[in-house]
Amino acid sequence: MQLNPRTLIALVAVGVVLLSGGKLSDIIGPQSTSSSASQPASSSVSSGAVERAFAKRQSDVMVVDRGRVVKLLPDDLKGSKHQKMIVKLASGHTILIAHNIDLAPRLNSLREGDMLAFKGEYEWNERGGVVHWTHHDPRGRHEGGWLELNGKRYE
Repeated sequence: MQLNPRTLIALVAVGVVLLSGGKLSDIIGPQSTSSSASQPASSSVSSGAVERAFAKRQSDVMVVDRGRVVKLLPDDLKGSKHQKMIVKLASGHTILIAHNIDLAPRLNSLREGDMLAFKGEYEWNERGGVVHWTHHDPRGRHEGGWLELNGKRYE
């Protein structure tokens, strides 16, 4: 049986996390018995993956969570364009989300106070961290992420 490269990378990542004492939910987030494709991400419960990655100073960790937008920042227009916002999780932890609007649709209706669900790659910094890769990978080499606002997914 031959595995495609993405499957092989995913299996290796799972093995590394499990061997280092992590849990499968650190990688894939909370699971339920029903299909996640039929449920909006905003109905899921926080897995705490962001807080764990921050505490361990980890980067390159895929996370799924949700929080309230507390600050809309100006778009970053240098290089790849990014829509940026600060999101406060239920735990009180705040993160910067940098959403690539060259690869995914801009959330034009996003306002401070909105609840925003997200899946993306967490990068540690002393301010709480950054979540990026909230979009598909056009080359198919990186696990895709998304943002979800009012039941609509942007990827």
